[in-house]
Amino acid sequence: MTASILWRRLDFEGHDACLLSQTDSGHSLRGQAIFVQDGQPCCLAYEVVCDAGWRTRSAWIDGFLDTRKLHYAIERGSDGQWMLNGEAQQGAAGLVDVDLGFTPASNLLAIRRFDLGIGEAAPAPAAYLTFPELRLVRLDQTYRRLDAVRYAYTAPMFGYDEVLDVSPHGFVIDYPGLWRATAQSG
Repeated sequence: MTASILWRRLDFEGHDACLLSQTDSGHSLRGQAIFVQDGQPCCLAYEVVCDAGWRTRSAWIDGFLDTRKLHYAIERGSDGQWMLNGEAQQGAAGLVDVDLGFTPASNLLAIRRFDLGIGEAAPAPAAYLTFPELRLVRLDQTYRRLDAVRYAYTAPMFGYDEVLDVSPHGFVIDYPGLWRATAQSG
């Protein structure tokens, strides 16, 4: 299974391109987000590595914001403990998914892992990487599958409650007010 997508950011100037690939032991999402953050140029390469059940094992982010270089390594231990650049992140302990706050790519993880039937819903709390602060916090969110291509999505921390259009691979193709796909393959 391989697919790719290009999104255009709607709330600020920017784009994000992502490649979904199958690996020997699971799946990976690899991409690059280029956008304006607080009036400054930002470029972030990222990768999320999951096991065969779509549970996050690790992620990395490398790039810059304005003139500040950024490098972050995220790991989820078998005990459910999350590490950010080697430091334990107590607010994320026990969570399964990572959600990178600067890209819509990571929504795919919960969508694929839960594989909800039409009408089914699931809470999907995630270890959310805040941006531009870059720390891991708990993000409570819920997905409810409405039909073959739409999910009701809520994230109370942001007051976000919208319907997401999703591709057959699980990429969000319309994230109202935030991102919209402009090209996809696979």
